[in-house]
Amino acid sequence: MILQSIETPADVKGLSQEELVELCEEIRAFIVESVTTTGGHLGSNLGVVELTLALHRVFDSPRDVILWDTGHQAYVHKLLTGRRFGFKTLKQAGGMSGYPNRSESEHDWIENSHASTALSYAHGIASGFSLRGIEGERKVVAVVGDGALTGGMAYEALNNLGHSRRRVVIVLNDNGRSYAPTVSQLSQSLTTLRLNPTYTAARERLRLRLRELPALGELAYSSVHSLTSALREMVAPHTFFEALGVRYAGPIDGHDIEHMEQAFTHAAEWDGPIVVHVLTQKGRGYAPAEEDEIQRLHDVKATKSVVLENAVGSSAGLAVGGSAGSDNGGLASPGSVPGSEGGGRTPQRAVTYTDAFSRALLTAAEEDPRVVALTAAMPGPTGLLSFQARFPDRFFDVGIAEQHEATSAAGMAMAGLRPVVAVYSTFWSRAFDQANLDVGLHACPVVFVLDRAGITGDDGPSHHGILDLALALSIPGMTVFAPSAAEEVEPMLQAALALPGPSTIRFPKSAPRHIDPEDVGNGLEARRLRTGDGSVCLLGVGKTVGACLSAADELAAEGIDATVWDVRVVSPADVAMLADAARHRLVVTAEDGVRHGGAGAFLIDAMSAQVESAGLVLPATRVLGVPRQFLAQGKADDILASIGLDGAGIAESVRRVRLEVPTAEPPL
Repeated sequence: MILQSIETPADVKGLSQEELVELCEEIRAFIVESVTTTGGHLGSNLGVVELTLALHRVFDSPRDVILWDTGHQAYVHKLLTGRRFGFKTLKQAGGMSGYPNRSESEHDWIENSHASTALSYAHGIASGFSLRGIEGERKVVAVVGDGALTGGMAYEALNNLGHSRRRVVIVLNDNGRSYAPTVSQLSQSLTTLRLNPTYTAARERLRLRLRELPALGELAYSSVHSLTSALREMVAPHTFFEALGVRYAGPIDGHDIEHMEQAFTHAAEWDGPIVVHVLTQKGRGYAPAEEDEIQRLHDVKATKSVVLENAVGSSAGLAVGGSAGSDNGGLASPGSVPGSEGGGRTPQRAVTYTDAFSRALLTAAEEDPRVVALTAAMPGPTGLLSFQARFPDRFFDVGIAEQHEATSAAGMAMAGLRPVVAVYSTFWSRAFDQANLDVGLHACPVVFVLDRAGITGDDGPSHHGILDLALALSIPGMTVFAPSAAEEVEPMLQAALALPGPSTIRFPKSAPRHIDPEDVGNGLEARRLRTGDGSVCLLGVGKTVGACLSAADELAAEGIDATVWDVRVVSPADVAMLADAARHRLVVTAEDGVRHGGAGAFLIDAMSAQVESAGLVLPATRVLGVPRQFLAQGKADDILASIGLDGAGIAESVRRVRLEVPTAEPPL
């Protein structure tokens, strides 16, 4: 197995073309085995095997800087940089990250999982090299793919790169999810020619000599220039890039290593920024991924790995850890991958918060033709595919452009529509300024549905959705919903769509609680789930409601009878809930968002104002939430337990605070 001999990028530089073909098959087999065992991003990494090999054969990482945007396409890069055995713990607690990670390897310059950022990093790094006088000695390469070039930040960076003339090689990995111009033999030939420094120099010499011809010089020069420009217009989308001062070359077959090596070698010599456009196939070499028309098996959950022959070439025997001769042949069954056929029955998937939202949105749209839905290049993960199919004219995918998404939704609301913006919590923070000043300041009735809120788990610190509560609560007039059960999503969406101003509905990635219809809340009211003896009141927000109930059970066994409220709507806070809480000697709030400036702080402040206006005394309080730190990857419930946000942790916090609270009668 060739892959077993690859420990550093230098190990691939001397391989023959035949060996490279074999290595590509081994890498694809390894990735399928790894990802279907541990979970992770599959399709995007299967598509960049040849591209990654070509990059590491031409450039000298880490001396040359290779940046990945988005970072979920960097698995092959990790394999070639000595992290083969780390795939055993991919995305596991304490294990290898699913994205580039500076603490893992000197070959990872950025920890980049939010799209459209790498070109800005590249501009900064190249500027630093220039100021240090080493710009020509060390190359900067940014691989931009999986739709990342649809993000506005990428264009801001392109503008600055073109203006500054910094030497950056931009590899546009076009896998059919973004820019896709026509490919032809003529375009490939012209691309090779335009990248060749010998041709470039000869062309400029010819143009100078033509200009020197008596009488006809300028005409001859213009004619040659017009001819080459016309040819380029026919075969390459160079106009946009070169108008920004960024040279363009392509498109190139992203699975032809030799052709890419030639292009990258020449591009590295260009004295300024240059885009090398390569076309790749997402999910290449793995039939279930190739046949998945929606996402190309973009990401998969961990599954049990079983034998599958001839799924990806002839590389059977390659184990996840890199050793040959594994019993299962080193490959996963397509039946074990979501969306595939064969290999046995796929277990029925449990209902998620996203499913509940998807159904609720369809119901709302059926009843109100003003309801429209927006996504930032994630219709599937945010539950909008059924809406898109049912109401294609009322569905808007803006690309990776959350800022534009928020402001566009504001405009739709101004025009009389009822826009619903479905976005991951972690990505919504990118559009905070727009949510604040474009939506909030204008009191636009936009509903932001924030999926994957709170602790998300194995995607690590860049994907935890722990800021949305603090951010949303800082926007005047923003109504903030936090369902604690799947059945709460539909009534909350109905209530949000009826509001005259903006709102957010946030729910976690993990499996939801389920409640009976008679236990579902109403409007903007909180729900008291348990009545205690006046000693302790627990105010649970969203997912932590379940933990508060568990804590109450644990405390009851010790003779402490706690009251438990499901806050449901953080802002505006339910005055009846606050009044009841203030009658207790101790009030504890719990949330799966940041503690500083979050829901608990907001609720205690509102309760303080209410108590003060009545001339009474505020009871003892404790705010429980996510500490001010970046949390590593791991199982969501394990992380919550580690920071005291499970039932046992909340109960222990109550015990500790009660030691400090006098045993006086409740203040109200």
